Amino acid sequence: MQRVLITGGTGLVGSHLTKLLLEKGYDVCWLGRTSDTAAKIIKYKWDIGKGYIDPEALAQTDYIIHLAGAGVADKPWTTTRKQEILESRTHSTALLTKALREMSHRVKAVIAASAIGLYGLDTADRLLTENAPAGQDFLARVVQAWEAETDLIAQSGLRTVKLRIGIVLSNKGGALPKLVQPIRLCVGAPIGSGKQWMSWIHIDDLCRMFIWAMENPQATGAYNAVAPNPATNEAVTKTVGKILHRPILPLNVPAFTIKLIFGEMGNIILGGNKVSSRRMEQEGFVFRYPQLEEALHDLLAVQTV
Repeated sequence: MQRVLITGGTGLVGSHLTKLLLEKGYDVCWLGRTSDTAAKIIKYKWDIGKGYIDPEALAQTDYIIHLAGAGVADKPWTTTRKQEILESRTHSTALLTKALREMSHRVKAVIAASAIGLYGLDTADRLLTENAPAGQDFLARVVQAWEAETDLIAQSGLRTVKLRIGIVLSNKGGALPKLVQPIRLCVGAPIGSGKQWMSWIHIDDLCRMFIWAMENPQATGAYNAVAPNPATNEAVTKTVGKILHRPILPLNVPAFTIKLIFGEMGNIILGGNKVSSRRMEQEGFVFRYPQLEEALHDLLAVQTV
């Protein structure tokens, strides 16, 4: 039985990915702030601040899936929070790199999370491939630094894959429940211009993508982890309204309101990227939910009963 070590295993993506891996017969363990070797999912400890990883975490591991990082939209972007967003990604990745170089292990590949935020907060209607230039805003700089640390793992000789994750659609957290709530209350409306692109992905497809990248020995480098059919904020809002049988208000939520409520972080909502999944498809990944409406039907089915 092959073992997969996941950082950030208790998060939205990590918990769903753990479920899929267990169903496929993998042995899964987590690397986190506490240890529990008697738990159903074995937990090994790391202390990023002190530069410590339990050597046992790597000793029997075949693959590492690196998801750890402070939530971008969880708290207001104070100076301290922005530093935490950056360092939780760069320092954790640097610690993994150091451990993989210095500790005995049998790791075959590292599959690391990244983000389409690399391309900038608002890239209008341009279709972005993995070769598109990086943006200059805060999140773009974070992702550049994050990927630079991940690239050091590749330079050590390990097969390394970076999945640039888009907007993850899940009924258990993330962006979708926040979008659905006002629509269910009949006060939903497009945000800002409504024309900003949302490059989304169903959480099941995203987790299957991590497994595909792990199992496919030819997979290497950066891939856009998004569905093939990005949609505008207006289209997403209206599709949710259609599925939930709720009206959508005829007036959009003004941009200044979003900026007043969220500050600099509001630019994530007001901006957008139209991102291509072509490389992933060309190399053999098959989406289960390529269309927005079928993805939302699957995720909102329980809520429409």
